[in-house]
Amino acid sequence: MNTRIRYATLGLLAAVALYTGVWAYFAPKEWYENFPGFGLSWLPQLGPYNEHLAKDAGAMFPALAALTVIALCSVRNNRLVQTTGAVWLVFNVLHFSYHVQHLDMYETRDQVLNVVFLAALVLLAALLLLPGRPARRDATR
Repeated sequence: MNTRIRYATLGLLAAVALYTGVWAYFAPKEWYENFPGFGLSWLPQLGPYNEHLAKDAGAMFPALAALTVIALCSVRNNRLVQTTGAVWLVFNVLHFSYHVQHLDMYETRDQVLNVVFLAALVLLAALLLLPGRPARRDATR
């Protein structure tokens, strides 16, 4: 995989983590009532508000963002990027698995959006498991 794809993938994952985490940690009640934003609300259907769980999620996402930004700064380090991808993949597969089992509480539009966005996160994480291209040799040699 080339470094541009790695940069884009890591950047998207970091942005998702920061968007979700900062919101959930610093405004947990608003996050619970309005996530994912953009006029949608996906959390109240899943059960009553719990500040502790909202803040735990809010703390976990910036931790994922920190790992992802470190990998972004070392995008040619296969082991670090693949480890970051594996961490994201474990989270996203489990997260996706839960939500696809609970789609019945949503309208069709929200069911589709849940599946599309959560599946995209699984695919982005899996993409990071691909090895990077070896560094190019100087063409004058």
